[in-house]
Amino acid sequence: MSEERKVDKSKNGFGGRSGGPAGSLGKPVVKAKDFKGTLFRLLRYLKPQRIKFIAVFIFAILSTIFSILGPKIMGKAVTKIAEGFGTKMMALKMHQPVPTMDFTYIGRIVLILLGLYFISSAFSYLQQYIMAGVAQKTVYNMRKQVDEKLSRLPLKFFDARTHGEILSRVTNDFDNISTTLQQSLTQLITSTVTIIGVVILMLSISPLLTLIVILTLPLYVLVTMNIAKHSQRHFAAQQKSLGELNGHVEEMYTGHKVVKAFGREGDSIETFNTINAKLYTAGYKAQFISGVIMPLMRFVSNLGYVIICVVGGIFATRGIITIGDILAFIQYSRQFTMPIVQTANIANIIQSTVASAERVFELLDEVEELPDRAEAKVIAFPKGEVRFENVDFSYKEEEPLIRNMNIDVRQGQTIAIVGPTGAGKTTLVNLLMRFYELNAGKITIDGVDIRDIKRGALRSMFGMVLQDTWLFNGTIMENIAYGRESATEEEVMQAARAAHAHHFIKTLPDGYNTIINEEASNISQGQKQLLTIARAILADPAILILDEATSSVDSRTEVYIQRAMTELMLGRTSFVIAHRLSTIRDAELILVMNKGSVIEMGNHIELLAQNGFYADLYNSQFTGANLNKKVV
Repeated sequence: MSEERKVDKSKNGFGGRSGGPAGSLGKPVVKAKDFKGTLFRLLRYLKPQRIKFIAVFIFAILSTIFSILGPKIMGKAVTKIAEGFGTKMMALKMHQPVPTMDFTYIGRIVLILLGLYFISSAFSYLQQYIMAGVAQKTVYNMRKQVDEKLSRLPLKFFDARTHGEILSRVTNDFDNISTTLQQSLTQLITSTVTIIGVVILMLSISPLLTLIVILTLPLYVLVTMNIAKHSQRHFAAQQKSLGELNGHVEEMYTGHKVVKAFGREGDSIETFNTINAKLYTAGYKAQFISGVIMPLMRFVSNLGYVIICVVGGIFATRGIITIGDILAFIQYSRQFTMPIVQTANIANIIQSTVASAERVFELLDEVEELPDRAEAKVIAFPKGEVRFENVDFSYKEEEPLIRNMNIDVRQGQTIAIVGPTGAGKTTLVNLLMRFYELNAGKITIDGVDIRDIKRGALRSMFGMVLQDTWLFNGTIMENIAYGRESATEEEVMQAARAAHAHHFIKTLPDGYNTIINEEASNISQGQKQLLTIARAILADPAILILDEATSSVDSRTEVYIQRAMTELMLGRTSFVIAHRLSTIRDAELILVMNKGSVIEMGNHIELLAQNGFYADLYNSQFTGANLNKKVV
């Protein structure tokens, strides 16, 4: 398992959104190679919904403005009440009539406050509602593009990457983008407007007190930078240990039968405990150090709060500032610090999101399969005559694999392909179905160059039964019917009978309606193979490709399958990749491959008579002959 795949299993890794109380502060952040270019490209996806996005921007600003006006207006009510109490105390002291409190004025302010907070909440609701639609629609369009792109990518793209890496790009990366668009962008707008608005209102109350609050900012930066520097290496160690732990658990789970068979449970548990202890230590240190950020920031905030209270109290006694404005200013000083922390958090999140977007865009920029030629045709009734003419191919330019291959296959012939691992047997099939493009030469079917045939029409000529079975989560009926879209239930059953799968299907509790689970673990490997053979029979192709189709069945079932295959292959061109040479003795033509070249050609009797590579390979399966002299 690759390290990249291990890391992808945890969404709380680099640039994740969880962690200590300070969120992503102090955590290593994955950065994009081209931040500016990727950000602008991501924003272009918002362009079709720019009116909605502008509305979100306006609603976020209005919501924030109405919210931050509250303390200022509330201060007026507090000032009025304080003045009323002061007047009352003065009247009592002077033995004069006690004036009544101006409750009308106070009530009006309370109503204004309720109105402000209600309007602020309404705008906030509208902002979140519209932004949810914008984010989901944007990600929906991106996912659609990626899905369509994956269907157009050549096989070599998937061969060069792990499944975990590709899955990470279409799951984790999209989740990251979706969450940021829906939450972080509006938070960024809100935090920015809050900072600006609070500074303006604080300045309107007292420039000197505002200066005191702003002077505490370097302390926030100093605290955050110092702690972040210490916590980053522990977060990196935590992520590495988490990847190792996930990898170990997956390996032990998928191979638990082998572990039990060899009695290695103790070793497995010991390894788990070692990695778990490392994860505990790294996680404890990372979370503890990052968790110190908020208490220290509160300390700095309280330090400023104390200074404001002292200076504000002095100003109030001298009549420079009212008591209501002091209380409002204290609330604003509290509101001032939190958006700064949020903005720092969001900056990290956006960095990680742009990195995720860059990974998605890298996938979208991959080189696609060559498009069908404008004059590409469809062979309506293919016969199955195949010819390889001077074919050259290599996966890497510096390492040629197939050189000057020439094969002439007539309609209805069975062509067996044999040879050691890496000889190029499967590559031959990949070229035939145009999963890879040739470097030189050409392949024709019924005299037509496969590059002049529509790719979909070309592949529909073939029926494949591979050594690695593929079944999807669905009923047995649906899995067999996958071979032909318009197949009836009776035709599916006939195909199952031909593949000798009908009997075992009927013994299942729900018969053809039995649901195969996601891992197809509720049927045996041999039964899976029978179903894929039934699927190929149902497809009724002109050309068959069989990659050791009977390797996973018992000897008795293999006899039935061979009979079914013999009947199926009648009148059809068949390419059989064989490992057990006993299964291809009746083939009209056997191609013996080694290092990408066809080194011997003929039927079974002819090749044995040559006493060459094939004869040595064949005899080794029955007599255990030494192959060292031949496999070079």
